[in-house]
Amino acid sequence: MNQSRSIVIRGSKIFEDEYGLICLDDLWRAAKAPDSKVPAKWRRGRMASALIIELEKKIRISSLKENKTIIPAIYSKRGRGSTGTYAHPIIAAAYAGYLSPKLELEVREVWLRYRAGDATLADEILERATAEENRWAGARALSRSQRVTYTDTLKAHYVTGRGYMDCTEAVYLKLLGGKSYQLRELRGLAPKVNVRDNLSVAELSFVMAAEALAAERIEEELRLGNDECVEASGRSASAIREAIEADRKARKAPRLTNT
Repeated sequence: MNQSRSIVIRGSKIFEDEYGLICLDDLWRAAKAPDSKVPAKWRRGRMASALIIELEKKIRISSLKENKTIIPAIYSKRGRGSTGTYAHPIIAAAYAGYLSPKLELEVREVWLRYRAGDATLADEILERATAEENRWAGARALSRSQRVTYTDTLKAHYVTGRGYMDCTEAVYLKLLGGKSYQLRELRGLAPKVNVRDNLSVAELSFVMAAEALAAERIEEELRLGNDECVEASGRSASAIREAIEADRKARKAPRLTNT
């Protein structure tokens, strides 16, 4: 289940891509603006062009200094469920202001609350969400909590550096059938997108169980260091996978009825 991050403004979802860029087309729809103000036309204007150029310079310099991938300040993409123009929050705020000064204030206020992790904002969004979206959000929140417990256990047992990623990959491989990059390829996800944001409620529950069991195994068997904790994580994930497969097989077996 592909779950894009979003905020709600004026009853409309404003989506964010995997890089944190905001969909300008969503803002345009939320503002109920005319076709003459669509993002594609606005970005070609003199003021917008100047802002984009200056911001891209700043992003490029910052990315090179920190040895990070350079993310464009604005881009357009086409594809099922993802069509639109996506832009850096600074550009998004400028575009919102072009559509309506009041909308710009709303965007800035909501986005600041979103970035600050305001729990009341999440609750407001979920009140308007479907039952399925609420179930997924609940499962994702629980999985995030369990993840912290798992990584705390790894830290306490002297896992360092790449060891955290290797432990996670061991869980994905044994439980879901592939490492993170393989799962992204199989599901048609962008290279750096968070795998867990695209798992189903059931899959999130399975990962939680695997990490909980791994943490328990690591503590009880006193596993220490990267290699031992990776092996323990893989074994625990395999145990969960075996239990899942056994249950599915039992459910498919013909049932005997009393005559």
